[in-house]
Amino acid sequence: MKFAIMVNESPYQHQASDSAYQFAQAVLAKGHSIFRIFFYHDGVNNATRLTVPPQDDRHIVNRWSALAKQHQIDLVVCVAAAQRRGILDESEAKRNGKDANNIAEGFRISGLGQLIEASIQADRFIVFGD
Repeated sequence: MKFAIMVNESPYQHQASDSAYQFAQAVLAKGHSIFRIFFYHDGVNNATRLTVPPQDDRHIVNRWSALAKQHQIDLVVCVAAAQRRGILDESEAKRNGKDANNIAEGFRISGLGQLIEASIQADRFIVFGD
């Protein structure tokens, strides 16, 4: 079965990101595939490479990056939600006159068309967060 996942909450303010990550791991462990994980609303905060949790805490952003690398998962961040929250890749930073970017490895910025495509291509579309 092919899944698409949407994460709507920040990594350290809500359980949604942890739950989505655990769900993604379980899906893959059972032999299913993940077409795309789409980060929307405050969920785009999962994509900042500037997150520095305490050493004894889990590093949610790094977990997502590692999962994407290991399983070739497309991690997409909504461009409008990302810009509102200061999450920029190199091209968005340049286009908006900013001197730096902060998107974590394995994530990419795109539009809602990617969310629609994911919901069409997947057998199941699962949403985590409000």
